[in-house]
Amino acid sequence: MDGGPHAEGMKLLEEGRFDEALELFEGALRESPDDPDLLNGKGVSLRSLGRYDEANECLARSLELDPRDRMSS
Repeated sequence: MDGGPHAEGMKLLEEGRFDEALELFEGALRESPDDPDLLNGKGVSLRSLGRYDEANECLARSLELDPRDRMSS
């Protein structure tokens, strides 16, 4: 897949492959822990898996890093 880990993860989310998306975002965040797009993707993955408290933490951190990140709201 082209477009880097964020694009790959979003494609997995669209396909309903939430566990795989979460793994991908977590792996990418080990390399770039303050990337708001990756944090957003992880948050969406967690929310899709029903892990709401963890999702909210990721989404809040994403917005903290980039308040203009419309994808996080």
